[in-house]
Amino acid sequence: MKLDVKIQMLNFFFEVFNFIFLVLGFSVCGIGLWILFDGGNLLNVDASDELRVVGAGLMLIGLVVLAVSIVGIVGAMKEIRVLLLVYMGLLIALVLGQLFVTLLLLINRDKIEQSLDQTVNQIILWYDGHNRTDTLMDQIQRYESCCGRMGPSDWLQNSFLQIHNLTNQDLLPCSCFNSSRPAINSPWCSESQNLTGPVYGVGGGSYEQGCKQKLVDWLQENMLTLIAMDTALMLIQVVQFVFSVYLYRALGSRTTPKDPEPGEHQDLQDQNYADVDPDNGDFGPAHVTHRHNLYHDAADLAYHHGNWDYT
Repeated sequence: MKLDVKIQMLNFFFEVFNFIFLVLGFSVCGIGLWILFDGGNLLNVDASDELRVVGAGLMLIGLVVLAVSIVGIVGAMKEIRVLLLVYMGLLIALVLGQLFVTLLLLINRDKIEQSLDQTVNQIILWYDGHNRTDTLMDQIQRYESCCGRMGPSDWLQNSFLQIHNLTNQDLLPCSCFNSSRPAINSPWCSESQNLTGPVYGVGGGSYEQGCKQKLVDWLQENMLTLIAMDTALMLIQVVQFVFSVYLYRALGSRTTPKDPEPGEHQDLQDQNYADVDPDNGDFGPAHVTHRHNLYHDAADLAYHHGNWDYT
């Protein structure tokens, strides 16, 4: 295969995998932003320090992927070997960073789960149906068909119910019922029709299952998705590193003068110049000997001719 064709093929595959590399990098960055800033994310309500480090690390990895991709694209298109070396070094550093984030996530999985439990407990304690976190809890209970963290009895710890001495009235958030008819300005519902005090909504068929297992499953699914994307990104980086090495070597072969084949110098030295026609102006060894003989013949002839003139 010709060297130029080889370089073109390496450039093509390099660009294809670099595009995949860039897409995965943006996806990982998006997950980091989701962990840190998404208001509809339950993990972001009261995130642990470990989870915040993971989110910040993922966001940083995504930004570094963008910078590394630009360096690689410029180095490949402009055929600048120094940039390819920088690209390979950044790939190695990026893989180490991803391994650190992934291991941190796996090691602190239990802490993240405990932090999630504490977040749900705090929401239940201060629930009044008007906060962003309350809306998020309602969405979880409604769509997952669950109530409380471990069960409906968790809502007895709610500060509103305790202050108004309503813990024995079977009041639950309307999202805890299979069907409900909420009252105006009240997030609470009950199957009982004999409640006193404020007007509450009417619910039917409360959920008996708690939301803990649903939340754990949701957390594990997100963690597996993140680890899978991170692993895919590292595999792409390995492929990119291999293509970079081959492209670097191919560009080096283009700029380095080609050495003669073994024995080429000997063949040149052993070339037989005797077969060359002297009339072509070749001054090889055989032709020099031929001219030397002609010179002596001419000298002898001139000498004898001179003698004949003086006799």
